[in-house]
Amino acid sequence: MVKRILVTGGAGFLGSHLCDRLVAMGHDVICLDNLFTSQKSNIAHLLDFKNFEFVRHDITQPIMLEVDEIFNLACPAAPGHYQYNPIKTMKTSVLGAINVLGLAKRVRAKVFHASTSEVYGDPDVHPQPESYRGSVNPIGPRACYDEGKRAAETLFFDYHRQNKVNIRVVRIFNTYGPRMHPFDGRVVSNFIRQAIHGEPITLYGEGTQTRSFCYVDDLLDGFLALMNAPDDLPGPVNIGNPSEFTIRQLAELVIELSGSRSQIIKARPLPMDDPLQRRPDITLARARLGWEPKIALREGLARTISYFQSIDMSQFRAPTPNY
Repeated sequence: MVKRILVTGGAGFLGSHLCDRLVAMGHDVICLDNLFTSQKSNIAHLLDFKNFEFVRHDITQPIMLEVDEIFNLACPAAPGHYQYNPIKTMKTSVLGAINVLGLAKRVRAKVFHASTSEVYGDPDVHPQPESYRGSVNPIGPRACYDEGKRAAETLFFDYHRQNKVNIRVVRIFNTYGPRMHPFDGRVVSNFIRQAIHGEPITLYGEGTQTRSFCYVDDLLDGFLALMNAPDDLPGPVNIGNPSEFTIRQLAELVIELSGSRSQIIKARPLPMDDPLQRRPDITLARARLGWEPKIALREGLARTISYFQSIDMSQFRAPTPNY
């Protein structure tokens, strides 16, 4: 059945890949984005499709549309960008959630929310299951994003309980792949950009902190599996790759795969409240969705490096001074 589907943040890294999938499936797709940290070039190839429409709009403002499903992906996700205007970041998470939930309630649409592993903060439990309530500093520099996403989850479940809105909530762990903005400030794009240009690979701290990296195609498989799951699974569901690497291991692999002569250096202290460990427990996703990632870090990084080597980075503008 052809559905009318709204994707907020649809011109971003994840959103544009999701729009690709939905358009290819034959759905009528409305991509909504204010182009703060995204770029229109991510969706330029879709503009001629009859079942695709781009709307430039800020989700902190209400919008009236008639849709069957909503994927809410709108929010800056890299620390340098969400900390650039922390109040606006909080508004995007909270007001954005209120606006998409109000729309979903009015038109009786199923609504999906892209939450984050950052709701777990700097965790005391490892790996992190969905039942873990987190260890977040509510007044730190990352709180605008961490607490904004936690508040958005609260809103989703309150609309679900009070107004019977059909929701899906996913908690995304570090994701990478083609169309990452070269100046988004995330560790994968930073390291690849530095390696390609022969610049030093800069670590925060000693590089012993760990992350789990999920390739974008695997992540989208998880998104669609959850959206199509039975209604008794509103979430939250962890979607991420449980393979865990230190940041130094990531840097070494980027250098190897790119053939770079870059040196690894300790450039900056570890940022305040930066999690020391991050790894998803995906037991629930495996059991209820039949989902688990298929693409290993080496393969995914090779594809991502090829993408970065294919683009003209001078054509990309850093969204904020903090990258």
